Amino acid sequence: MTKLIVFSNMYPSDQHPTYGIFVKNQVQLLRDEGMDVSVIAIEDPSKGKIAKLQKYMSLFIRGFFSLLKNRKTLNLTHAHYVFPTGMLSYWGKRWFNIPYVVTVHGGDIDQMPKKSKMARKWTERILKKADAVITVGEKLKQDVVREFGVSINKVHVISMGVDQTVFYVMPQELSRESLRLSKEETMLLYVGNVIRAKGIEDLIEAYKQIAYTKEKLSLYIVGSQKDAQFATLVKDRIETLERVHLIGPQPQTTLAKWMSAADVFVLPSHHEGFGLVALEAMAVGVPVVGTNVGGLPHLLKDDAGILVEPHNPSSLAEGIEQALNRSEERYTEVKQRIVEEHSYPVLAEKLKTIYQYVGRS
Repeated sequence: MTKLIVFSNMYPSDQHPTYGIFVKNQVQLLRDEGMDVSVIAIEDPSKGKIAKLQKYMSLFIRGFFSLLKNRKTLNLTHAHYVFPTGMLSYWGKRWFNIPYVVTVHGGDIDQMPKKSKMARKWTERILKKADAVITVGEKLKQDVVREFGVSINKVHVISMGVDQTVFYVMPQELSRESLRLSKEETMLLYVGNVIRAKGIEDLIEAYKQIAYTKEKLSLYIVGSQKDAQFATLVKDRIETLERVHLIGPQPQTTLAKWMSAADVFVLPSHHEGFGLVALEAMAVGVPVVGTNVGGLPHLLKDDAGILVEPHNPSSLAEGIEQALNRSEERYTEVKQRIVEEHSYPVLAEKLKTIYQYVGRS
């Protein structure tokens, strides 16, 4: 039986059920495959320097003692996000000769290395010393190889995948009825963290540009309001708009209903490692409009969705109008093929192959 520790700076809790849910889903997938998986993770999304310092000190202390206790029986460790979380796997290899895999999610190489020379140095060190590097998108793979000098032979593209037992095509009318939404409204939906980098302000501006063209056009912004200051700004922006609603985080089963209820799903991110939430929307069948950043061009290729320019409300408005005006089946063959490529059984086989190759016996 493969025994490993998963380190992550995001993991859900009862108080924050969607915080890093994709990591928890992958852990459960590994356990379902018969692996012995322990988790050392941060479950609190609160911001601030003191809170962050306390969270990471706790993570590193718990991680160190777990490595020490299990040093003789672990096959490998798997870190989600490179720096600073990946330092635990790095030191586990240095101290106890435990191989490790690290998954790159996007911001950990797009943003974190730019914060300081130390962050850049550690990011490169962790990536180069890893026995295997997983990126959730093709562009991230290119960035890891080109910008950090990692051998292309040990970089693998594996998304976090879509749970098809949760995200699947369901009747739109029934979903709206379940959520107590009007059957007459034309509904735009965003799901994700309510932060500036997700392009929420662009989305609100795009909505204002087209609201008068569609009768009963509504916008629902669903997600965690981790940044209180920005969330307040968003509330101020939508205060005078009748059909714009800010909804808190929801369980995944409820999110699937929200997606099914929508006429168009919009992901206006300024940067995006892969765009997992867009994949989940595709699995439900709703038309997707996304910005031309990160992994979204690859995910929405072959007319699987509509790409627009980031930081550009007018382009976003045009993409939304295009999605609303064209008639299409909610679940096309192209969408089905892409969803199957990222299904849990496919991803489980890829992960098992990597673990067997790099893990010690």
